Amino acid sequence: MSQNMPSARAAHTKTPSYVPNSLRYKNMEYRRCGKSGILLPPLSLGLWKNFGSESDFDTCLQILHTAFDHGITHLDLANNYGPPYGSAELTLGKAMETSLRPYRDELFISTKAGYDMWPGPYGNWGSRKYLMASLDQSLQRMKLDYVDLFYIHRYDPLTPLDETLQALADIVKAGKALYVGISRWPLTATRYGIDYLSARDVRCLTYQGRINLIDQKPKEEGFLTMCKERGIGFVSFSPLAQGLLSDKYLNGNIPPHSRMALGQTLKEESLTPPTLQRLQQLNTWAKAHDMSLSALALRWVLSQTGVTSAIVGVSSAEQLIQNITAATLPPLTEGELNEIDQITQQTPLHTS
Repeated sequence: MSQNMPSARAAHTKTPSYVPNSLRYKNMEYRRCGKSGILLPPLSLGLWKNFGSESDFDTCLQILHTAFDHGITHLDLANNYGPPYGSAELTLGKAMETSLRPYRDELFISTKAGYDMWPGPYGNWGSRKYLMASLDQSLQRMKLDYVDLFYIHRYDPLTPLDETLQALADIVKAGKALYVGISRWPLTATRYGIDYLSARDVRCLTYQGRINLIDQKPKEEGFLTMCKERGIGFVSFSPLAQGLLSDKYLNGNIPPHSRMALGQTLKEESLTPPTLQRLQQLNTWAKAHDMSLSALALRWVLSQTGVTSAIVGVSSAEQLIQNITAATLPPLTEGELNEIDQITQQTPLHTS
């Protein structure tokens, strides 16, 4: 062999493009998910709005790497996350091929189905046909053999609950999901679902619902108490109320290019005078305690009894690090929570 020719072994040796931080688990205090064997990070990364095909892939990859480097193992998706629908799962699939495949067993990946995904009568809601087909498509997009957690994404008032729940049970027994979860169901239906699945030796691992400083319905309606009693984890989405609980809107103006300015899921009518006053009062309290409004919002959610993890969506690695810093601070004290309650329990705010 010529001295100028590389050996066969050298030719096939490739330096990994991504080597995760070796200390990624050192400073992350994981939380047990109900009465299961699963531990989740207090902060989970949501791929709802900033991981579609319209987003820069390198930025997406940097966010994913930053999350994993800091011990965030839980990635939360749904079939219709993007935009366009399905593209967030495609982005994760590309990331798996690019750099994350060797670490699949260190990741906890969840996806969902329940909202509109494709045209016609079988691309929406909670039928067995839709759920089965949707998960198969999701696995193909993400280039995975299974997901760790599969959610029914919303309550379907027309499909019999038993049909939806049996589909979830069969998905676990088929090995396509290790656990299942319920999102945005009424309390009574959720209790029924937990019992139905348990009777078939399938664990409902989590309930996912929205709870934040201006929308405390899951707490008021008894979901947190129910989850604790039933040994179910509670995963919070929208802990920052889609950015409303940040400094963006404190002066009452709507910044250009903000989610509210773009008229997407956060509507201008959300910024009512009572809401603005509440935000300003909370911000004053946060500043007096040396934290930002968004840091207060995350710490408040994570200080609620029964909450396992809060899902955040970010547009940059820097933004994610700010959230990680806030989420890894100690829980708020009982006295601090009482002071915050005095602000939030004034005239109720009506949120959509």
